Amino acid sequence: MILLDTCALLWWVFDDKRFSRKARPYIRKMETSFGYISSISIWEIGIKINKKKIEIPISIEEFTARIKKSGVVKIIPIDEALWIKSLQLKWKNLDPADRIIVSTGIHLDAPIITSDKAIRAYHNKVIW
Repeated sequence: MILLDTCALLWWVFDDKRFSRKARPYIRKMETSFGYISSISIWEIGIKINKKKIEIPISIEEFTARIKKSGVVKIIPIDEALWIKSLQLKWKNLDPADRIIVSTGIHLDAPIITSDKAIRAYHNKVIW
């Protein structure tokens, strides 16, 4: 069981060649079992689309529907426990998406697949 960071989610859907050599076997295993994403990744992708920082070839609604329909990735909703856990992190990074993704990984006891240097420097269960 793994948790995909937002960048890993985008790559899994659109460009899986971007995964590191170390991450690829975990992605393949996820595809035959299952993995997780935080619902904040959907929000983060939508924000980046609105700010024109990224483009995807489908709407955010279609993107989300395809993820749900795939049955491969379960979307973890953010509840008050995850928000509180994110506030308790001893981490200078104030990015809410990063904090929730790390908190979700801790909550699930799942390694996070990410190329994000800030998450990799802080969290000890990262695959990259």
